[in-house]
Amino acid sequence: QVQLVESGGGLVQAGGSLRLSCAASGRTFSSYVMGWFRQAPGKEREFVGAIRWSSGYTRYADSVKDRFTISRDNANTVYLQMNSLKPEDTAVYYCAAGRKYFAPSTSSEYDYWGQGTQVTVSS
Repeated sequence: QVQLVESGGGLVQAGGSLRLSCAASGRTFSSYVMGWFRQAPGKEREFVGAIRWSSGYTRYADSVKDRFTISRDNANTVYLQMNSLKPEDTAVYYCAAGRKYFAPSTSSEYDYWGQGTQVTVSS
């Protein structure tokens, strides 16, 4: 059974940084892509970025490019480093996994989801 557990959310001032973690378990993820999504109150869930586990290939939404970085380690954990945070980055952030040979930005392409972690950026 696949489990994705996010952690690292919290309250930070604008311009600050946070690092989110997503601990994945339940299978070998070498053929998976790991995505990060976020959902603000009253808005649809939106793509933040993704990483292909085997190659380390990453892609990002334009809104976070050059501010956010996704990485992974050898212990089945994926990270989302968020720098230069803005109030509009406030949302619940979700980790997702999908067995894909590309890095999709559509949430329906992902099979497994974490419970989410709240990120609040104050102005």
